[in-house]
Amino acid sequence: MELESQKVRKISFEGDALRMSMDWSVEDLARIQVLVESTKGDSHPSSYHLGELVDEIEKGVYQAGGKPAVYTATDICDGVAQAHRGMHYSLPSRDLIASLVEIHALATPFDAMILTSAGDKAVPAHLMAIARLNIPAVFVPGGAMGAGPCMRSNEELWHMSVEVEQSKMSKEEFLAFQRSCCPTCGACQYMGTAATMQVMAESLGLAMPWSALIPATNAEIKRAARDAGHQVMRLVQRGIRPSDILTQQAIENAIMVHSAIGGSLNAVMHLIAVAREAGLELSADRFNDIHRRIPVLVDTKTAGKYPTELFWYAGGVPAVMEELKSFLHLDVMTVTGRTLGENLEEHRRSEMPKFAEMFLANYKLNRRDVIYRFDKPLKTEGSLAVLKGNLAPEGATVKKSAIVDEMQVHQGPARVYDNERNAVDALIEKEIKPGDVVVIRYQGPKATGMPEMFFMSELIASDPLLSRTTSLVTDGRFSGATRGPCVGYLGPEACEGGPIAFVENGDLIRIDIPNRTISIVGTEGKEREAAEIEAILSERRQGWRRPEFKHRGALGQYTRLARPALQGGSCI
Repeated sequence: MELESQKVRKISFEGDALRMSMDWSVEDLARIQVLVESTKGDSHPSSYHLGELVDEIEKGVYQAGGKPAVYTATDICDGVAQAHRGMHYSLPSRDLIASLVEIHALATPFDAMILTSAGDKAVPAHLMAIARLNIPAVFVPGGAMGAGPCMRSNEELWHMSVEVEQSKMSKEEFLAFQRSCCPTCGACQYMGTAATMQVMAESLGLAMPWSALIPATNAEIKRAARDAGHQVMRLVQRGIRPSDILTQQAIENAIMVHSAIGGSLNAVMHLIAVAREAGLELSADRFNDIHRRIPVLVDTKTAGKYPTELFWYAGGVPAVMEELKSFLHLDVMTVTGRTLGENLEEHRRSEMPKFAEMFLANYKLNRRDVIYRFDKPLKTEGSLAVLKGNLAPEGATVKKSAIVDEMQVHQGPARVYDNERNAVDALIEKEIKPGDVVVIRYQGPKATGMPEMFFMSELIASDPLLSRTTSLVTDGRFSGATRGPCVGYLGPEACEGGPIAFVENGDLIRIDIPNRTISIVGTEGKEREAAEIEAILSERRQGWRRPEFKHRGALGQYTRLARPALQGGSCI
């Protein structure tokens, strides 16, 4: 098998000379050339530490006889971008990072690649790039942040900030929590998008077994990175490519694990985008079907008790897969060069499960406190539901496992806002009442790049009364940390003429999660027949004019090209 790098050397003589002006020797030029791509940067804790993993990956590649070359395209932080226009750039950054990896990999070109990241958009970007490029590749998860004080985490800062404004908390108390709630690098301590997508990478077979959410301060994460350097060389030698791993069965395995961990809603959009890059069909309805069958087994924040480092100590992805073994496709190929079933068998025989569980003793816990048995689940169904109805003909998603029982069905009057800031101000001024359905629209991919509505969702969820009486509906998206009665990703989005654009204050909206519906059922506080509602919406549509959104540069490119959220939200 002739390597791609060696084919190019026969016609690109200047390339060899340019490489040898750096750290390449003549011998290096003939080696397997491996792109080592990370999102290392000072952007946030999920990326700040990745240089250490890159160093270990380089060692592994060198030890296995290859030549690594290090490239970086850093990501942004959703937490840092929250509550201002920076959030409009979060989802577009995913597609831009994936495209930069493509440019880096093919402009040289490389024979293989290892990608490492830990953040919300970086991990799906890297998985999309792996699927798109289809050269031998291993993904190295960047690990989990250490637990905060009393196992609390940084999402609580949003409602605390309001308490400070209302003089219910001192500035000193607030600052003390700010200083302590993010004590290490790594992905945030809850099963948000960053943590979920690390788990998805391993569940798809693109990361080494038990590598998702290793505590970023544990030496094991460096060993895992070095092993990936060794392993990618074996993949090249055996000719194993991502297309051999990313199959329909692998996607289904990942969705089953997603259900069991109570994963982020954003994973629906991201996995659909990854599948699309791999040439596979995947719809949100498939998540709905699988989540009806696979219960929630993992008790992690924010809907549960424990930070994600404890999930890894309890056995992580292999432990969850053991519980799901009778449902999983065990014959799928993985980056180990073995099948999933073979990986699980080898893991069972190793010392690793015992090694990790010893750490749980520090917390006076055992693994069954964190990962439940399949026959005694934490929740009897999965974490997610896809809703449809006259308000979302193409679908909407909700994290039902994070919603109290009495809000699984809710009907109330709409309170409509065209941006999150106005909704937040209305809530703080107590204009939003118990029982309302807050609607925030013009937040989809085509309108504003699909920012998160996390600030508003967290204010509702942290209010003891509103969390049990008031819903939030949007064509925007939610953070993986979202809890409470929040329905997002409504399609079609408002700026595309979706029904959410025609909702008026006082319309009655009914959310029925058990029956998977979300609909306008009345106007002016009065229930009406379905045909009458359709006629009213049709009349409102006649007078509607699409708002003009003036975005330049990267955001402008994304909003012009983006697909609907439940088709992956990608612009390629």
